[in-house]
Amino acid sequence: MSEGTKVGSLYGVGLGPGDPELVTMKAIRVLRQAHVVAYPTARRGISNARAIVSSELIHGQIELPMMYPLTTEQSEHPGGYEAAISNFYDEMADQIAAHLNEGRDVAILCEGDPFFYGSYMYLHDRLAHRFPTQVIPGIPSIMGAAAQLGIPLVRRDSELTILPGTLSEEVLAEKLCTPGAFAIMKLGRNFEKVRRVLQDAGLEDNAFYIERATMNNERIVPLAEVDPLTVPYFSLILVPDTSQERRQKVASNAGWISVVGLGPGSQDWITPEAQQALREASDLIGYHTYLERVPIRSGQRRFGSDNKVEADRARHALSLAEAGHRVCVVSSGDPGIFAMATAVLECVDQGPESWRSLDIRIIPGLSAMQAAASRVGAPLGHDFCVISLSDRLKPWDIIVKRLEAVASADFALAIYNPISSERLWQLAEAKAIVAAHRGPATPVVLARSVGRADEKIILTDLEHFDPSLADMQTIVLIGSSTTRSLSLLNDQTLIYTPRSYGER
Repeated sequence: MSEGTKVGSLYGVGLGPGDPELVTMKAIRVLRQAHVVAYPTARRGISNARAIVSSELIHGQIELPMMYPLTTEQSEHPGGYEAAISNFYDEMADQIAAHLNEGRDVAILCEGDPFFYGSYMYLHDRLAHRFPTQVIPGIPSIMGAAAQLGIPLVRRDSELTILPGTLSEEVLAEKLCTPGAFAIMKLGRNFEKVRRVLQDAGLEDNAFYIERATMNNERIVPLAEVDPLTVPYFSLILVPDTSQERRQKVASNAGWISVVGLGPGSQDWITPEAQQALREASDLIGYHTYLERVPIRSGQRRFGSDNKVEADRARHALSLAEAGHRVCVVSSGDPGIFAMATAVLECVDQGPESWRSLDIRIIPGLSAMQAAASRVGAPLGHDFCVISLSDRLKPWDIIVKRLEAVASADFALAIYNPISSERLWQLAEAKAIVAAHRGPATPVVLARSVGRADEKIILTDLEHFDPSLADMQTIVLIGSSTTRSLSLLNDQTLIYTPRSYGER
């Protein structure tokens, strides 16, 4: 260093968990002013730290990649990996010191926070006593992961324990015996050991696995769903402290259950009220196919089941709500029309007295019959009836009696559950019953998968109506004696049932 040359300043720059928008303004300012930018990199030249702030680098800056020794292979260094990594930090400190002695400011990039399991701290130990130094804090990965998870880690006087997964199984087990929340870092090859300890401690059900939190390829899943072969070293497990929250919720009946209608198919048809309930829920319960229509959200648990176990789903939802959870039971269409609202209320009526104190909400949705009617005009524009042909929960002779009554009273008719693999004949019989009271030209609509990509609408009449074209995803609409067709100039045909009825 020539006489009179001012030494440069050293900056340890925390970049946060990965999202470039979570880098502090101070970190960006320091980064732009630095003459030299040093950052950790893999042997293939990939640097997560550099990628986070690549758009902020200034032309002409000196870049100093720091290629760390591999941690997953045997080191060839005679002193083993510890000696190899110590030599690495010594060599990097010498290179950085050379720049500092020439008067260049050096910014060392560090994911997360530099002093929270950050690699920067080992260079800090070697350089901070020799050069002007400033550490720019960053959001730790634990807090970034907690924010993405959407569940508070600790509240009031509860405690948070942070553990490295590199600890022995015995030490981990001892630490996890204490109350509070836990964050376990440095997983990778330690994952199976950590999960085993969490299972033994009875914490697996409350544990969440997070990798690359806040990044585009973020992954957050319940611990039980993780394949150990896919776990990188830079991932973590969060176990929120839910004991106090659960006690508070149970004491104040803070749990709730919302039976939510998703509409018949299109995401555009889900109401804002339903979307808000789905966002606020801690648990989602429903038929597998319907749950797939709801976006996966961090921290939410999902319980899918078969379409024929409505009562089981309802009881499960009520039990979760009683324990203080925020539960959404999802239904297709409207939950009050041949769907889960009735199943939930039946279980409340027949269940324990405590279920009657729950906050139970029914959130309406666009019904399949409304969506189907809109595709062809207004066939349900006057009085109409709705009937399900399923005889799983009511006898067929009741269905026949109701069909006779509807047909003879000249209602327009919406038919749900018209046919299934076990009921191939009932729709044909329903057609015959209606045909005894209606003319052959009565408009009939078969609307399948309305609002979805495979939507199919067939507009026909009672005479040419083919029941074999329907299935369980089809809504059948049959007009009244006044329902008529309307041909538009663009060759489109619509049908409607007039508002007035006969002579007045």
